[in-house]
Amino acid sequence: MINFDQEKQLFHLKNKMFSYVIELVRGKYLLHRYWGHALREYRDAAALQAIDRGFSPQPAAYENERTFSLDVLPQEYPAFGHGDFRIPAYQVRWANGTGVSELFYKSHRIFAGKPALQGLPASYAAASEAETLEIELADTQGRMQVFLLYTVFADAAVLVRSTRIVNSGKESFQLLQAASMSLDFSDADFERISLYGGHAKERSITRRPVVRGIETTASARGASSHQHSPFLALVRPDAAEERGEAYGFSLVYSGNFAMQTEVDQFDTTRVTAGINAFNFNWLLMPGDSFQTPEVVMAYSAQGLNGMSQAFHGFYREHLLRGKYKKALRPILVNNWEATYFDFDEKKIDEIAACAAELGIELMVLDDGWFGKRNDDNSSLGDWIVNKKKLPRGIEGLAEKVHGRGMKFGLWFEPEMVSEDSELYRAHPDWILHVPDYAPSFSRHQLVLDLSRPDVCGYIVDAVSKVLSSAPIDYVKWDMNRHITEAGSQLLPPERQAEVPHRYMLGLYDVLERITSRFPEVLFESCSGGGGRFDAGMLYYMPQTWASDNTDAICRLKIQYGTSLVFPAITMGAHVSVTPNHQVGRLTPLQTRAFAAMSGDFGYELDICCMSDMEKEAVKKHIELYKRIRPTVQLGSFRRLKSPFTGNDTAWTFTSRDGREVVVMYFRELAEPCAPVSVLRLAGLEEEASYRVASYYSPERMSHDFGGEARNTLEGRSFYGDELMYSGLTIEKIDADFAAYLWILEKEDEQ
Repeated sequence: MINFDQEKQLFHLKNKMFSYVIELVRGKYLLHRYWGHALREYRDAAALQAIDRGFSPQPAAYENERTFSLDVLPQEYPAFGHGDFRIPAYQVRWANGTGVSELFYKSHRIFAGKPALQGLPASYAAASEAETLEIELADTQGRMQVFLLYTVFADAAVLVRSTRIVNSGKESFQLLQAASMSLDFSDADFERISLYGGHAKERSITRRPVVRGIETTASARGASSHQHSPFLALVRPDAAEERGEAYGFSLVYSGNFAMQTEVDQFDTTRVTAGINAFNFNWLLMPGDSFQTPEVVMAYSAQGLNGMSQAFHGFYREHLLRGKYKKALRPILVNNWEATYFDFDEKKIDEIAACAAELGIELMVLDDGWFGKRNDDNSSLGDWIVNKKKLPRGIEGLAEKVHGRGMKFGLWFEPEMVSEDSELYRAHPDWILHVPDYAPSFSRHQLVLDLSRPDVCGYIVDAVSKVLSSAPIDYVKWDMNRHITEAGSQLLPPERQAEVPHRYMLGLYDVLERITSRFPEVLFESCSGGGGRFDAGMLYYMPQTWASDNTDAICRLKIQYGTSLVFPAITMGAHVSVTPNHQVGRLTPLQTRAFAAMSGDFGYELDICCMSDMEKEAVKKHIELYKRIRPTVQLGSFRRLKSPFTGNDTAWTFTSRDGREVVVMYFRELAEPCAPVSVLRLAGLEEEASYRVASYYSPERMSHDFGGEARNTLEGRSFYGDELMYSGLTIEKIDADFAAYLWILEKEDEQ
């Protein structure tokens, strides 16, 4: 998969899906030459042109060679200060106060497998599944070594990159910026896709042409954030779901990040990704090293769908871990929107009893079970059960839920502390804070200083004690505010800018210890919903609560945007009450169910208050989901229609063996004089025959809340080419927020 041509000085990294080529020029400089469709052999048909560019200086050794300038060369890990004026991959400040450095190639090695990254989440592979190239660069003054890691996987259209920087000198220096990767494209014929949003409106899609200058998608909130996601894609202007080139970049990190593009005066495009350099400063003592997070780089010649397929398959196979990596996820009910803080054991058991009758498999107790927590003003950090609410403790409630044939889950927010708590009164110095300034509050809570080993140890011990005390099958791990006053009492002044990254290293250590200690527990991450939906968290917790917004119509956009990077099995999605608690929308039960069935299905309402007719509909929805769950959670996903560009949304799930296809279609608003809607499918086998085994439409929703309705297509068979190129006609329904579902079964060849 990785070859070095000694004569041509070329590294060719490839598998059946892509090639990536690096050239070693003049024995010193690493230049990026190609990334794209797999090539049999790279022979430099698109050779670099030597052109004298005004105001593009030459390195000292090439003073008289005016056509050789770092300002125009496509470098793999560019430095600052020697004539390249674009975004550098890294920046340092030496002991003498200067910041110019110069890295030259020193050596390389190629080895089987994929190395772990110290202290960080990272993809993994067996020795037979991947090959890694490590290139060593050395500063010409002997003060620094930089190791560039590239891993190619046999079964994935992705290249994984990261960087390790080592102080090999005799004096300390400051690392001001350390990108995980840098990449130069030879043109600027791209459109830039990123995911933006806010709390309850995560991962909306923005797509526009790249512009000259620097564009940044970033977070400085101490978390990957609701506002921006650590993801970027560059696509050709003609790229659509099933055609065109797409280059995706996904950072395996949960803290402050930056994904940058720069188009220069010669219309070349540079991409960098890694930890946000804003307010970042890492002191490297002699012999110390700094490891960057890794970036997963996906290439597709089959459009955005191909890019997403590459990410989905890779994260399922090479990032998710443990018992639930490929296990079907249970259908749950969470009491939060049903009760908020106002509950006791009787009320939770009542919900569990109703849930068991409906076929729900997991009862989750959310916020309010500990300390004196009756609102969000107190008790975070005091992970002691409130016996007034739960007189028999967590153990008694869990055993009662188990007795009903269900699993039991519990909510935590371990990274936070309330000012009104026993923990804060005992350890006020354990919060993130800076001298002379009062801390900011958000949701009446403060952030614990996870850069401190003693704080991390407390969290591990406190959570472990609860998990050891009762039969707990599931944990929802929440974080309901972002970081302010990012300072630590234990660190000296010259290391205070290290706190945000040290916090993440502390969190990752906590998560590794707890999830390893309790391998039977299904962990779901959350940060006010999707405020930390990133690959870093998925390494420890195989699913994430996609958003605190449970409105089905809002969720179409949230889950559609999320699917650019992450598979359905990672998305927590629930049916909630109507009018919805976030936006007040009235939405049919079937529409809410089908939207939630597009991820890890659950309920977030008081199911005991439902009418008998609604309960019967819920039973049918649960039966339907159990039928299609293997296809939704373990199969492949394709987007068909985007809620960001029209009045309808559609997607499909195909089982791993290709024998079942689940098609979902949603229409937001009814329209007068509406045209006939035809839905063209994708990803089918053209010559295979598919039978419409089941069909669910909104037609009878008002009568039986989601009963199966027959139409002229049900029971009939169609070849894949007709379904893809001619399509399915959507029957006319004069109702807002309508949802349809088809189950297609591939027929055996005659």
